[in-house]
Amino acid sequence: MRSRTVRPIQRRNQKKKIRKSGNLGDTQPMRPVGNSGGSGYVRAGYEGYQRSVERRRKVVQAPVRAQNGAAARPARARRSDLGSLIVRLRRKPAAKVQYFDYDMLLVIIFLMCFGLVMLYSTSAYEAQADFGNDLYYFTRQALIGVVGFVVMLIVSRIDYHIYGAFAVEIFVISMVLMALVQTPLGVTINGARRWIGLPGGQTLQPAEITKIAVILFISYELCRLGKKAYTKEGMIRVFALGVIAALGVYVLTDNLSTAIIVMSITCILIFVIHPQTKPFLIALVSLAAIAVVGIAALSIIAANSDNFRIQRILSWLNPEATAADGSFQVMQGLYAIGSGGFFGKGLGNSTQKLGVIPEAQNDMILVVICEELGVFGAILILVLFGILLYRLMFIAKNAPDLYGSLIATGIFAHIALQVMLNIAVVTGLLPTTGITLPFISYGGTAILFLMIEMGIALGISRRIKLEGE
Repeated sequence: MRSRTVRPIQRRNQKKKIRKSGNLGDTQPMRPVGNSGGSGYVRAGYEGYQRSVERRRKVVQAPVRAQNGAAARPARARRSDLGSLIVRLRRKPAAKVQYFDYDMLLVIIFLMCFGLVMLYSTSAYEAQADFGNDLYYFTRQALIGVVGFVVMLIVSRIDYHIYGAFAVEIFVISMVLMALVQTPLGVTINGARRWIGLPGGQTLQPAEITKIAVILFISYELCRLGKKAYTKEGMIRVFALGVIAALGVYVLTDNLSTAIIVMSITCILIFVIHPQTKPFLIALVSLAAIAVVGIAALSIIAANSDNFRIQRILSWLNPEATAADGSFQVMQGLYAIGSGGFFGKGLGNSTQKLGVIPEAQNDMILVVICEELGVFGAILILVLFGILLYRLMFIAKNAPDLYGSLIATGIFAHIALQVMLNIAVVTGLLPTTGITLPFISYGGTAILFLMIEMGIALGISRRIKLEGE
């Protein structure tokens, strides 16, 4: 990076003297005393980078704008019943009380514990058959869950504006990590090359980092653009950044489902900040029409294609005809859901998990829950996710600035999309995509970065102004 120069104030009678002498004098770049080479340039470049970071922090600390363009006052949040009880128990003055969303924290803990119980019930048979240890999947998930919970509490104490200051760097790092999948560091599991090998036999899925990076970076860009985000040029710029991230996920890690989620998060953030709804409805209807026409054309033209994604679509269109191969997993999942009834067969009594449904602890864990706990268990999960999404909506609505509101909205969109897509897949409403159920399905990288997202959301909640303060 080129260093800045210091130019003195020149008077009229000095201007000609400088030109005649040819001596630049004080206009030379600042250098340290001694023979330190180019360290002066490094120092000046670092100071320039610091100024850039400070400018970014000012961008993300911009207040929420009202519709008339004036700065809106931060919303005053009402304490929940649980929050009020904890405040009374602490017996602190109201002026010194710091808000914290304990309701959301309890929902996260309950989802984690419920997920571990169902993970053990689902995976014990296959873990014993494959590894000789029925606690294999449970132990790994529990350990990463505890680490993730500690990380969540640490992240919740960090000022979320710091993420905005380094949003560009986080986005670039996520793209670099995905590119490493195509190097010898990449690891192939079940025919998919989506992981990076780590010491101790562990793996890292960079696409999970990209989800957080997109939420932070797109939110920062929308804050930086301000009113320009409403214009066609601003929308195209933000949309193009989302396309770059989605293409990176798809091309570098061959993960179409995560690419769809990344692109959807970008579109939802643009929709939330834009004052008009009609263009988005037109685009949504047009996209649905194109999808219907495309699927109908594929069913006729590409009936004999070898592409596994096209075969998944064809199996989804006619599951009974491909029940022995293409739609085997989905059909067995539907049998499990149907046999569970309303209250299920009882915890641990599933028969479809006994090697019938492959990798049931991953994206198909919901069907085992429905078989063992019935429709009642599925409703319980939906209620828990509904409460979690409500708390995220509460944080987004009462965030002290626009950046915090957009981050909470992005996290809301991520959780909501993943839950809806997983339920749609296991019930046969969508083709198989491999999307896991948050907090419940097995996956170390997914649970760790989900907890980081929850920590960021809780960190935003700490900045909410309470009523009466």
